[in-house]
Amino acid sequence: MRISVLGSGGVGRTVAAGLAKAGHDVVLGSRDVTRDELVRWADAADVRLAGPAEAAGGAELVVNATPGEASEQALADAGAGELDGVVLMDVANPLDFSGGFPPSLFVANTDSLAERLQRAFPNLRVVKALNTVNAGVMVDPGQLAEASALFVAGEDAEAKATVVEVLASLGWDRNQIVDLGGVAAARGAEAYLLLWLALMGALGTPQFNVRIVRG
Repeated sequence: MRISVLGSGGVGRTVAAGLAKAGHDVVLGSRDVTRDELVRWADAADVRLAGPAEAAGGAELVVNATPGEASEQALADAGAGELDGVVLMDVANPLDFSGGFPPSLFVANTDSLAERLQRAFPNLRVVKALNTVNAGVMVDPGQLAEASALFVAGEDAEAKATVVEVLASLGWDRNQIVDLGGVAAARGAEAYLLLWLALMGALGTPQFNVRIVRG
């Protein structure tokens, strides 16, 4: 699958490299495609570099791996026309570090980052996914001791099915992928980050996830 990853920070690079390793044709969208360090990384990861609009053009799936506060502008830079009908896998979280660490959420309870993106770009098919684990686990769930849960939320059933296929290609167990329903369910998935941060502190590591146990 041709996948564009927007965001050249740690999450974006990790996701792009993991997708490329899984066999996808990956282009990383960045405003700084000539930076030597980024060029060397892309060559090693077998990932192409392009500006945001070029990266989004022709993509079957776009991954939003930008910081939450920059996500809407990043998608605008990619070009609304380039994104018409495209599936957006939104892995970002609305983290607010203005008060230091741990962060709060700049949108919660009655709205979510995913919903804001869907409203701003109504022709996008937004699916919230992968935001409840750290970047390393996103692309290598097998590093954990057992299969663990992942969540998807979005309005378009076909878009969610596309995202599930991509997740499965990264090694996620389909039986542990839970469809939460419409994009409003992203409110809960994003708010989970507050618990995730507490768990990281208690466990002393970001390499963990939860598992759904049915009765």
